[in-house]
Amino acid sequence: MADHDTELLENERVVYQTRLHWVLFLGPATLIIFGGLSLPAKGLPALVLIALGFAWGILAYIKFCYSLIRITDKRVLIRVGFLVRKPYTISLTDISYVDFYQPSLGAMLNFGKITIIHGQKFKSVFRMVSSPREFVAAVNAEIAIMPKKD
Repeated sequence: MADHDTELLENERVVYQTRLHWVLFLGPATLIIFGGLSLPAKGLPALVLIALGFAWGILAYIKFCYSLIRITDKRVLIRVGFLVRKPYTISLTDISYVDFYQPSLGAMLNFGKITIIHGQKFKSVFRMVSSPREFVAAVNAEIAIMPKKD
């Protein structure tokens, strides 16, 4: 994996960092378990289900390992995805709204969806983020201490 500190600007410091949540593995694990339980009765279809679960699990693991969500004193850096990997670099001064949503399971396991509206019209949504409440609090704290433009 790449050294992510090379992405930082001069005199820029990381104030908060998180990644995608381990809940990414629940879907693949469920397929593997159901396939394993139905193996004696279903045979080949159950093996196909297990193989799909393992393939999905490998892709989820790669996505999990390569995820990076950082807040610096100047911007938000987000790198998620594997096959389609689009990096997001959002200046804190461009962010007009940041919020999170946690379903019931997300509240129990501390994961959720974050929404960032920036540039007055662009909306970026990231799902399965670990500790979304802390992410939003860190972004709002950094925006609050930024010098205001006159």
